[in-house]
Amino acid sequence: MAMPRRTLVTAVAAALVGLGGGITASAADTPAAPAQVQSPGELWKRTELFFGTGKPDGTEVTDKEFAAFSDREITPAFPDGFTRLDGSGQWRGGSGAIVREHTHVIVLLYPFADRAAEREIEGIRADYRKQFRQESVLRSDSVEQVSV
Repeated sequence: MAMPRRTLVTAVAAALVGLGGGITASAADTPAAPAQVQSPGELWKRTELFFGTGKPDGTEVTDKEFAAFSDREITPAFPDGFTRLDGSGQWRGGSGAIVREHTHVIVLLYPFADRAAEREIEGIRADYRKQFRQESVLRSDSVEQVSV
């Protein structure tokens, strides 16, 4: 699911404009902010993987097929747990066509010290692309404050 640079730049610009909102307030209109409260926990990495289910032949990866893939590939790599979310996705494929498909999103949280996680994540992505003939598996990474 390679995103064209122009699309990425447009999305980032739109997000930045949306965050700014174009509205300013004077100090007199803004209530005093409460003292900063430190969240408990520590910084961990968060990776979201977006698995589209549409196959090139027009069929879909079934829930049973995805569950088997998850049991075989994701669970052994992340035995401490992950979250699976299901949704509807849309993206522009390499051919330029808009693709709409059922999507499984896997959310992984893991400590920065987990050096094996990077290798495991890339292996999961490669295995899914190969097994289900996918053009891409989108990956999104961020840093989160985590308390268990």
